[in-house]
Amino acid sequence: MKGGRIPLFVAIAVIAASIFVRLGVWQLHRLHERRARNALITARLTLPPEDPRALPRDSAESRFRRTRVVGTPDYDHELIYAIRSRNGSPGVNLLTPVRLANTDTAVLVDRGWVYSPDGSTIDLSRWHDRDSTFVGFAEPLPSAHGSTYADKPNVIAHLSDSVVAKALPYPVLPFFVVALAVGDPAPAADRIARLTVPPLDEGPHLSYAIQWFSFAAVSLIGAGIVIRQARAESSRARDDRVVPDVAGGRS
Repeated sequence: MKGGRIPLFVAIAVIAASIFVRLGVWQLHRLHERRARNALITARLTLPPEDPRALPRDSAESRFRRTRVVGTPDYDHELIYAIRSRNGSPGVNLLTPVRLANTDTAVLVDRGWVYSPDGSTIDLSRWHDRDSTFVGFAEPLPSAHGSTYADKPNVIAHLSDSVVAKALPYPVLPFFVVALAVGDPAPAADRIARLTVPPLDEGPHLSYAIQWFSFAAVSLIGAGIVIRQARAESSRARDDRVVPDVAGGRS
């Protein structure tokens, strides 16, 4: 490598290493957040289930809290949450408003997943639950702009509180309840597949951090090797100039 290019190469290597280190630190920060989230989920899911009306209205406080919904499912106003996949198969989630006793308010219950070839069309009458009690955990309704299919107003493409409020003729709580399976029923084609709690693993963040730190080390080691080689070449060049001068002096 020519001498004029060596400083540029080293500068690029140092800049790249600093970027890799920052990315590694970012992944460690993500890992810390993941662990904190897992601890929060575990702590809240171990609490006894509460009436949904007793849960905090603050979404950060109510999220992942266990709740027991007792009321009357309103299948006439059931919503379809489109394009939900399960084990690689297309399907939908069933969002059922449950009318709570002694109030005009309902809570939306995600009763789970059913297969749908196009990810939006099912026969809702096949999937009515016998029970009117659902136990699960709370998830806030997204506040971002939602949308429904133009020709299917009960089919939700993007879930939001405004879409739900527009679709239902009565007030709903600001969160929905993800119904969990009672016991461990075997999967069946004629049964709604209940959802599960979020995965509590640490994800790939630690391995990603190690990779970024490794890239940083490789960049710096490479720069060091280039500098060492340049110095060696410079030293050999000086030696080559000195030897002829010595020989000429002896003659």
